[in-house]
Amino acid sequence: MMRTVQREEEYRGQTRFTLVESGGGRSWGACAGADGLFGEPRYGTYYELFGWTPEGSGPRGWAGRSVWLVPDDEALGPWLLDDARTLEHDPGAGGLLVTGLDGHEGPPEGHRGRVRLHDGRRWLGACREFTWVLPAPHLVDRLVLRGLAPSEGLRGRLAQGTRSAWDLDHTVLEIRDDRGELLTDLSMRARIAAWHPSSRGTGLIDLELDGDLGTPVPAHARPVWEQWLAGPPHAPGGWARLDTRQRGVWLDLARDRACRRTHRDRPAGHTYELDGRHITDRPGLYLALGEAMNGPGGYFGGCLDALVDCLRGGFGCTTPATLLWRDADIARTHLSHTLGPAGQPRDLFAATLDVLAEADIRVALR
Repeated sequence: MMRTVQREEEYRGQTRFTLVESGGGRSWGACAGADGLFGEPRYGTYYELFGWTPEGSGPRGWAGRSVWLVPDDEALGPWLLDDARTLEHDPGAGGLLVTGLDGHEGPPEGHRGRVRLHDGRRWLGACREFTWVLPAPHLVDRLVLRGLAPSEGLRGRLAQGTRSAWDLDHTVLEIRDDRGELLTDLSMRARIAAWHPSSRGTGLIDLELDGDLGTPVPAHARPVWEQWLAGPPHAPGGWARLDTRQRGVWLDLARDRACRRTHRDRPAGHTYELDGRHITDRPGLYLALGEAMNGPGGYFGGCLDALVDCLRGGFGCTTPATLLWRDADIARTHLSHTLGPAGQPRDLFAATLDVLAEADIRVALR
């Protein structure tokens, strides 16, 4: 069962949340508060691992932002679980239950061979065989928009009161920060479950939505969201004390913001300074690069392929350029011994330097 975490944002302006048709269509209404935005993750993929043998301490609870399942049969290739976690561990039976969001096509139907797991930094363990497990049924999720000022189109649908009229189908919930800037948006297939006059003002309503609302924003993301809802970061290093999981949330928000903005590329020959003191994991690497290139809250790639794309222009930097990488030994220590998807050893620190060099960025390690 999913326990919904209540969300009530008192926005300084009038529209923290705007519900619109997908594809830039009409607005259904706007409001300052919403309940049910945050919640426990809900996954559709569960794997039961039989004959589980951990390596080292093995995974406990949250297993990693990206966990790879690597079969012995190399012809099949590895499978990715995003935001993976273990839900059940029975040492006596030698079993482990793992869940997450499938990042790539999963294992072929009926495959039950041996699989090893790693989180990109270390091997977590191996199982003799595995199988899918159907998730337990969960309560129907509801998102309640408080004090919504409904559009004329929404008022017309509410007045009809029919099932088809109350099916909003493909919708997007736009979420703005205290400055009125779009922070991010959430896509869903929403259906009106109920509505009531709101205590927040004449003509306003509390609109209850259900349907396929997508996975709620994880509760662990809430502290990061609260920082960004106050407005984009104005000082560097706001992510430095976050754990790897929350750094990933910060990186996602920085990417969303960057992809909506038009960047003015600096002239070629510019020198950038990278503060490397907090690069202890993958998200930290890209957060530090983003700040070096585009200032607090900046984005400049979230993986090597995205870094290559950013170096082609349109994200603030024109090559050739120079990057002064301070305290580079910290990144070298933490990122030189990582694992690729299939478990092959990979030096992410060296690979990053290679990508920068190929793009004509001269890196000075300090």
